[in-house]
Amino acid sequence: MSVVFPPGLAVSVLKSVFQEIHVQSLMQLDRHTVYTIITNFMNNREEELKSLGADFTFGFIQVMDGEKDPRNLLVAFRIVQNIITKGYALGPFVEELFEVTSCYFPIDFTPPPNDPHGITREDLIVGLRGVLASTPRFAEFLLPLVIEKMDSDIQSAKVDALQTLTAACAVYEQKELKEFLSGLWSSIRREVFQTASDKVESEGLAALHALSASLSRSVLGPDSEDLLDIFLTNILKDCKHHLCEPDMKLVWPSAKLLQAAAAASSRACRKVTANVLPLLLEQYNQHAQSSHRRTILEMTLGFLKLQSKWLHEEDENGLVSFKDPLCSMVFSAVTDPSTQLQQVAVKALTVLGTHQGFLSSGDIDLIVDHLTRLILEAADSQSCQAAIESSGSLARVHPSVFISRMVSPLCSRLQTVPMESTESPDGAIPQHAMWQRCHEALAAVSTHHSIVQETVPILLDYVRQTHKGEINAEDVVAVCKSLHHVAVLCQENAESLFYYHQKVVPCLLSLTVQAAMQDRGTAADLHVLLSDSVLTAMVPLIIASTSRLSPELLSSSISQIVSLFLDGDVSILAENSFTSRFLPFQMEGPAAPQSLLVALLMAYVCSLPRNVEVPHQSRLLQDLLALSLGGCCTFAFTSAAKCFAGLINKCPAGQQLDDILKIASHKIESGLEDNSKRTQAVMLLAWVTKALILRYHPMNGQLTNKMISLLSNRDLGPLAADLFSLLVSDSSDILNKSSHADIRIMYRQRFFTENVPKLVEGFNAANGDDKPNYLKALSHVLNCLPKQVLITELPSLFSLLLEALSCPDNIVQLSTLTCLEPLLLDAAEILSVHIDSLISKLLCLTSSPSMAVRITALKCMLALTKLPLPMLLPYKQRVIRALAKPLDDKKRLVRKEAVEARCQWFLIGSPGS
Repeated sequence: MSVVFPPGLAVSVLKSVFQEIHVQSLMQLDRHTVYTIITNFMNNREEELKSLGADFTFGFIQVMDGEKDPRNLLVAFRIVQNIITKGYALGPFVEELFEVTSCYFPIDFTPPPNDPHGITREDLIVGLRGVLASTPRFAEFLLPLVIEKMDSDIQSAKVDALQTLTAACAVYEQKELKEFLSGLWSSIRREVFQTASDKVESEGLAALHALSASLSRSVLGPDSEDLLDIFLTNILKDCKHHLCEPDMKLVWPSAKLLQAAAAASSRACRKVTANVLPLLLEQYNQHAQSSHRRTILEMTLGFLKLQSKWLHEEDENGLVSFKDPLCSMVFSAVTDPSTQLQQVAVKALTVLGTHQGFLSSGDIDLIVDHLTRLILEAADSQSCQAAIESSGSLARVHPSVFISRMVSPLCSRLQTVPMESTESPDGAIPQHAMWQRCHEALAAVSTHHSIVQETVPILLDYVRQTHKGEINAEDVVAVCKSLHHVAVLCQENAESLFYYHQKVVPCLLSLTVQAAMQDRGTAADLHVLLSDSVLTAMVPLIIASTSRLSPELLSSSISQIVSLFLDGDVSILAENSFTSRFLPFQMEGPAAPQSLLVALLMAYVCSLPRNVEVPHQSRLLQDLLALSLGGCCTFAFTSAAKCFAGLINKCPAGQQLDDILKIASHKIESGLEDNSKRTQAVMLLAWVTKALILRYHPMNGQLTNKMISLLSNRDLGPLAADLFSLLVSDSSDILNKSSHADIRIMYRQRFFTENVPKLVEGFNAANGDDKPNYLKALSHVLNCLPKQVLITELPSLFSLLLEALSCPDNIVQLSTLTCLEPLLLDAAEILSVHIDSLISKLLCLTSSPSMAVRITALKCMLALTKLPLPMLLPYKQRVIRALAKPLDDKKRLVRKEAVEARCQWFLIGSPGS
């Protein structure tokens, strides 16, 4: 590696190594040193080494010949690859260089247990493949070897051979492949036709695709032979006739082979589809049975998708000559009584409809009419769902057609469908299901700005009907879900998103404020828009419409929203002629229901990007703090606590943040001592702690310690234990990446390292009644950690996890089982100490009152069967007897898991297991 080596000395050193040293007689470390010397010279003295010509290549062949150590082979493979790719002279030693490396193909290496070097079989396979597939000059030696290995009885050898062929095709051209095409095709065809392995089949198809792509790249001269055409003709000859037998087993392997070859290039695609599509169209008309027609249409669909892949590269659409018979076939299938055939036809309609300029306007109209008919009339929900998904894709391409031929009929049907459940004639779609279908379809087609302008007002009208008492909470939630779907689709288009935001958010605020200001007297009389389920359903659609807007657009609207909640300024609302003031932070009296709307404020301000300033933030935080501790309604004070935490998480570090945290900490302490505010204080404490954990604020440790200390509190311990799940799990609405929260990398691992020892210590010191709280908190934390972190900590925690399985709390049991299941395969050494206790506890839990616990315990019993045989054999008969009981469980899902687990335990120790 020395930079002061005199010129020519590198060559002298290597000549001495090549001539004087028999490298393979040295120890492994010394051989590795020789490879390192060569590698360093190749990096630093490339020109000098190249002056040796083919002597350098020959010298290295002698050095490497007979190498067996995997550590050295990895380095040697890299050297050979560099010799080839960096243009070192190979001279007459091409075959020798191939032989000295190909003798390892295919790699058969199993690393020893606890291998400190970490070399895997895959590392060696990739290293060798990089050599074998690095130059076309190896083709005459490699391709016969690949054909030989494909004929092997060993599956791994077949897979390796096919993957190597795929890699080699990237550098091979027509002249290298010509001599071997027939043998390669025969071997690939046999593997795809006869294999029982999905892996071999997929690699065979990938290799065929690579061959076709390599032949497609070759430039044809005036007199040169078109090998691609000859190759595809042979494939068609061997596969085409099987497509005429839709009920035979070779129909799909043949179709897959043809599609793999056709997918390689536009030329290949034209050749194959021109031969195959007429045959499939003819076969569809000859077969009357729906199942046969479905198979034929599914194959046709595959070729249509391939054709669409190359449309942008071709001036001429290869499908034009088949347009009329294709449309006839698909339109026939979409009206067939068979729902499965209908669903395939809908997919075909989608592909045809997205081909710009392929279909006439009349054909597009007919497609939309068929989709509308399926949505409104299909008795089968899957056919309806397929039509809705297809409509969403096609509406982007043909918005005006969907407005006139789908949106209008859906609106007309909605006006005639009563929202309340009524009796439907036999075989007819229930009226309420029809109502939901129409709303779902309206949301799905809102993929273009012009359609959004039509669908959003329609959906909002149904929310407005709540003031007439014509719609219940469940239906409002369904409409809100449709509006949320529209919001997500609008995120792809800035114009649509701005329209949605300007139209929907003020409307929902106006309707909910109007509802909250109607004095209903008691909680039981609350307006439907103020129910927890409806407000919860509005939160995600406000977040979706806000989180992706540009900061410039948000800056103007955020001040109006904050003014509405702080000052009662209703100018942002569409209908603002109220007789009294809007006072959402007043917790008692007639204005109390208004505090429920803080959930909508939370959705708005907590989804803002961090570079958008919230006006009057200090005052807003004070009001939220007061409501989160003083509110009587659980939904209101929880929403206030979440909103407070969301703002705290994004608040810039500085004196303002420190001051508000000190005030909040003091008020939480006071609230924990006040019996009327204890629940509110714990909820606020949990959310603020989460906000600070995510951003790794210095105060997060103090608040976490407070949460841990509450686990010993007789009244608040169970609630605090449940809230540990909140601290480390992902939040669905706020304090997540999509809402622009301040989240530091690896915050869960940091929380685990700092706090799990405290939980373990607290558990050991707690009295019997409080121990379940610590176990529940611990299981929640462990359940959210990455598997790699848990494995390293498992030895110290396993005894606690076993104790958690004995805890009477079903939540603790389920959380612990969910945590344990993925770890069992990688924890053989730890389990060997505890296997007896673990099996006993798991078998006991298969009789738990909770179905979820029974299922997860049985999954753990199944996972145990992968452990080393000596660990399991002593327990085999006992487990088989115990698992007989859940075979008669009253729940089908439990019986299913019991059958699978018991079968695997029966097979332990049997030949071939």
